[in-house]
Amino acid sequence: MIPSKLIIDPLLIAWLQEDIGRGDRTTDGLNCQEMGSGQWIAKAEGIIAGLPIAQRVFELLNSQIQFIPVVKEGERVKTGQVIAKLNGPLNLLLTGERVALNLSMRLSGIATMTRQYTEVIADLPTQLVDTRKTTPGLRILEKYAIQVGGAKNHRMGLDDGVMIKDNHIKAVGSIQGAIEKTRQTIPYPLTVEVETTTFKEVEEALNYGADIIMLDNMNLELMKECVKYIREKNKQIKIEASGNITLDNIRQVALTGVDYISSSAPITRSIWLDLSMRLD
Repeated sequence: MIPSKLIIDPLLIAWLQEDIGRGDRTTDGLNCQEMGSGQWIAKAEGIIAGLPIAQRVFELLNSQIQFIPVVKEGERVKTGQVIAKLNGPLNLLLTGERVALNLSMRLSGIATMTRQYTEVIADLPTQLVDTRKTTPGLRILEKYAIQVGGAKNHRMGLDDGVMIKDNHIKAVGSIQGAIEKTRQTIPYPLTVEVETTTFKEVEEALNYGADIIMLDNMNLELMKECVKYIREKNKQIKIEASGNITLDNIRQVALTGVDYISSSAPITRSIWLDLSMRLD
């Protein structure tokens, strides 16, 4: 789902201000205010994401600019393929070029790697989800790109749900204490997820009412054992696997029977998809 303009417009305006500063010295010096047109070209194969965001960048500069995507969000493109057409005042096409391209290149890179991961487990019921390892300021757009690539979003922020991790447990002293304390303060619709690394921790999380149990950095045999145990005790509990998920092992992890696999890789390890603007 494309983020609301109420959320993204202040971000885009700030990024335009950062790039333009006191004025586009090069373009303003050329004084090229006549109307012109151009195309966006993919310079590598990948999954396209962020074209509606790029369109909004140009709209914020001038409502006369027309940015017309010719491929859909999430579509795979080939090297040399035209992905968008645009026309408007030449000076503003040039001024807005870099911010719009940077965002689309970043988001397309995330969508491309996400698609690589999701395709490996496409025939299985397990879903790939993201994490909070995002670029400050870009989280809402990076998580949008995750959706375009075919995965699901985990928490957007700390207020979306309770995730009791190892340091929370150390701070309180036990999984039991952490669950009981958070249950006293959170709104009732929120779920409680507990990160576990051992079978004993899984037992404790299960006994004290976790809604979701994360199996973190477990080997496959231990993961299978934990999944079987949780399913036998309570089929309603969701199970998430996390930690060092790669393209080479994601299918084996999914085959253990977990509901979700969380990975930061599509955001933290993806490479920008090379795109360029060419004026006619």
